Amino acid sequence: MRINVNQTQCGFVMKNGCYEKMIFAGTYHYPACMGYKVIIEEMRGRVGFKEVPLKVLKEDAAFMSRVTMVEVPEGQLGILYINHAASAVVTDREAAYWNVWEPCELRFIDMREPVMDRNVEKNLLRLIAQQYYKKIEILPGEMGLLYQDNILTDELGPGTYYYWLYARDVLCRIVDLKMKELEISGQEILTADRVGIRLNLTATYRIADPKRLVETIKSVENQLYTRIQLIVREYVGRYRLDEILEQKEAISGFLAQRMREEQEQYCVEVQTIGIKDIILPGEIRDIMNTVLIAEKRAQANVITRREEVASTRSLLNTAKLMDENKTLYKLKELECLERICTQVGNISVAGSGTLIQQLRELMGT
Repeated sequence: MRINVNQTQCGFVMKNGCYEKMIFAGTYHYPACMGYKVIIEEMRGRVGFKEVPLKVLKEDAAFMSRVTMVEVPEGQLGILYINHAASAVVTDREAAYWNVWEPCELRFIDMREPVMDRNVEKNLLRLIAQQYYKKIEILPGEMGLLYQDNILTDELGPGTYYYWLYARDVLCRIVDLKMKELEISGQEILTADRVGIRLNLTATYRIADPKRLVETIKSVENQLYTRIQLIVREYVGRYRLDEILEQKEAISGFLAQRMREEQEQYCVEVQTIGIKDIILPGEIRDIMNTVLIAEKRAQANVITRREEVASTRSLLNTAKLMDENKTLYKLKELECLERICTQVGNISVAGSGTLIQQLRELMGT
C-alpha cells in the first residue's frame, strides 16, 4: 500500500486498530495485509482524527508539537482566533486545533456574570449562538424593566443591552412611555328624554408608573376603555338630547376631570377625553333636519319682510320729497323717461310738430 502525504497534510498510522505514530510529507509503503491503515488529514482547523481518544494522541510528542490543546472551563466560552481573526466559538471541554500553517489562539469569555462585559466586541456575537445570551433593545420613549430569575433587578433606559443566560434566566418587560390614543367607539346611551344615541370618543394618555403597572395591572388599555365607558353611560344619561348637543365641550371636560381623579390606580396620566361624534337614530335625525329647515325658512322670511319694509319706507320718503319740490318731481320724470328710451330701439314721430315738441307735451311742459 503506497501512501503519499502532501506538504500540508499528515498521516495517522494505525495497526490492527491501534495508533502507532504520525507521518508527514513524503511517500510511504505500508502492507495492508499486516493490518496497517493510514488516515490522511489536512493540518488546518480542528483535528478531525477520531479513531482513537484524544488522550492517546496527547502522549505523542510529534502530535502535541503541532496542535493547540483547548480546554474550556465551566461557565466560559472559548473564542478561537486563527491568523489573529476570530473564527469559531469553542464550547467543548477538550479539543485540539492544528497550529502548523495557521497560528491558533484561544481566548475565554466569562458567562457567569449576567451582564455581558462591554469589552466583548460586537463582531464576536455573530459567532455566538443565541442560546447563550439575550439581546435587549430599548427605543427612545421606552423603558425596560429587567427581571433575573423573575426578580426585578434594574430599570433600563434607551439603548442596546446584552446579558448572558448561563447563570440566570433574563427577561425584560418593555413599557412604552409615549402618548397613546384610545378610541371608544359606538357607545349606545339612552338620554334622559329616552332617545337612544351612539357616541364615539377618543382619549389620550401616557404611562406614569411603569413598575407598578407591570406588577398590578394586566391590559391597562382594556381597563381604561371599560372605565371610560361606564363613566360616559353614568354621566351622559342624565341629560336630554338638546342639552347633550349644546354642552358637548362641557361633557368632554367633565369626563377628563373624572378620569384624572382615578388615573393613579391605573398607573397612567390622562391628558384629554373628547366626544368625536354623536350619532342619532334615523327618525330623530330626519326630525331635526326638518326643524332646521323650518328655522332657516323662518329666518329667510324675516329678512325678506325686513327688506320690504325698508324699501317701502324709502319710497314713502321719496314721494314726500317730490310732493314738496316740483323740480325734483320733474327730474324724477326725466329719469324715468331716460330709462324708457334706453329700452327703445327706434322712435317714430306721428302727427304735427317736432320730436322735441311732442316730448314736451308728454312731460306736460
